[in-house]
Amino acid sequence: MPITPITEDLTTQETAVLALIARNPFIGQQEIAETLGFARSTVAAHVSSLTRKGFLLGRGYVLPPQGGRVVCVGGAVMDRSYRLLAPARMETSNPAEGARSHGGVARNVAENLALLGHRPGFVSALGDDEAGRRLLDHLRGRGVDVSRVLTLPGAHTAEYVALLDPSGELVLAAADMAVFDRLTPEDLLRIWPHFAAASWVFADANLTPEALACLCARQGGGSYRLAVDAVSVPKTRRLPADLAGIDLLFLNADEAAAVLNAPRAASGEEALAAARALCAKGAGQVRLSMGAAGVALAGRGVEALLPAVPAQVVDVTGAGDAAIAGTLHGLLKGRDAVSAARLGSLMAALALEAPGAVRGDLTSEFLAAQAELRSIPAAAGAHGEDA
Repeated sequence: MPITPITEDLTTQETAVLALIARNPFIGQQEIAETLGFARSTVAAHVSSLTRKGFLLGRGYVLPPQGGRVVCVGGAVMDRSYRLLAPARMETSNPAEGARSHGGVARNVAENLALLGHRPGFVSALGDDEAGRRLLDHLRGRGVDVSRVLTLPGAHTAEYVALLDPSGELVLAAADMAVFDRLTPEDLLRIWPHFAAASWVFADANLTPEALACLCARQGGGSYRLAVDAVSVPKTRRLPADLAGIDLLFLNADEAAAVLNAPRAASGEEALAAARALCAKGAGQVRLSMGAAGVALAGRGVEALLPAVPAQVVDVTGAGDAAIAGTLHGLLKGRDAVSAARLGSLMAALALEAPGAVRGDLTSEFLAAQAELRSIPAAAGAHGEDA
């Protein structure tokens, strides 16, 4: 079901101007003025307002795409891992096998959505270096709109380095994420029509508290719905104390415990209670992952405990990000909250069964076939091809 901007935010005159532009995107302001009996200056003011609210995308009267648009904001990281060939010996060089891949929560979500047939926008901060160029080139190749990514001369693209023992267990990791602190609310406001035109904006807690607050407050206008991922226990401190600006909050049991300053949920009922408590702090809806124990979903008249989709685990990297992308994909395709969350769980299972942060053979057709094969129910009224 197509998702379009919410027209109740428009005045009668703005609605009339937008209708003419929708019929003829090449129409001039003078012709609009003559057709509607307005002054040309009035038309110019309405066009400016429509652009600010996201009903027009910049010059040339470019209209937002039909069917729902999503913009992902947050981390883009160059991941490097080194698996030791023998037990670690400190204070000396250790033989190892290395691998490099693209990571970052928002980046992974954007790539998954692109593989599912969307054309997501992506906003982040990168260094003007080889790693940043590789990340951008890869996303462009997937069909992600990276035109609003901030490239900073002299800065280093975020990097995560992991040292693994011969069995694959983590020995030591280092993360350089300072570049994300350079993405300020002022930067976001400069490109605000990019957000205002979206049906959904997804942000991760790699952003600064100020940038997250800007998105929550919708300081530049816009009627998008906001989804946020907590990322990690330390980064939950970046979430606002009042979660009222967040329509859908993704987090796991450890992160929920940190936000609530409470013991970690040890059962499905406790997880559901934690999800309710997060809604009481203002979140519209909460998807709380318990890993193999399933998902607790609460908020806006919905409460559910959903089992995890069984998987033959190959690589745990990116499974949570895939769950986010699957949930958003379902919502963009008109599924209800429970059905979309189930689709997210399926996406997590598919990610677990393949190496890397993003499953390269993912398509919407593959996802629909897997949903049928694994008996993942669709929402009432949802079209099968939209899975």
